[in-house]
Amino acid sequence: MIPTLIITGQLILAILFGWLIGFERERSGKSAGTRTYALVTFGSALFTIISLNAFTEYAGVDPTRMISQIIVGIGFIGAGMIILDKHKVEGLTTAAALWASSSIGITIGIGWYLISIIATGLILILLYVVGHLEHDLLQKNTLWSRMSKKSKKKWWL
Repeated sequence: MIPTLIITGQLILAILFGWLIGFERERSGKSAGTRTYALVTFGSALFTIISLNAFTEYAGVDPTRMISQIIVGIGFIGAGMIILDKHKVEGLTTAAALWASSSIGITIGIGWYLISIIATGLILILLYVVGHLEHDLLQKNTLWSRMSKKSKKKWWL
């Protein structure tokens, strides 16, 4: 059994990293923000800590089963965030970022702190830096941006 102070530190770290990713999403005006991401990373870390530590006295218990259910559960939540709106899909990046943030909680729960720091940094780079590059490069040169408003209304015909 690991000390309560270490578990508390892991949970605070998970909340902090989730909050950072949520802050970027909230700043971008997305539906899931700081609290959502912080809760997902917190919950993932806590479930991982529980699965790795609470059932060690039972023979034949596989701690990875709970981790696999975290992945499935967050995928289910993410699927509810994806919306098809006439000509485009919305919420896909938010759902993917939420799913990826659960992996940060898992790595913190396992005790892989450096990996969780690197993963958080990479997710923030993907969301912020690559998001801005993608917006600047693709906004001006896509077929969709060159179509007239009238054509866009009838794109599906």
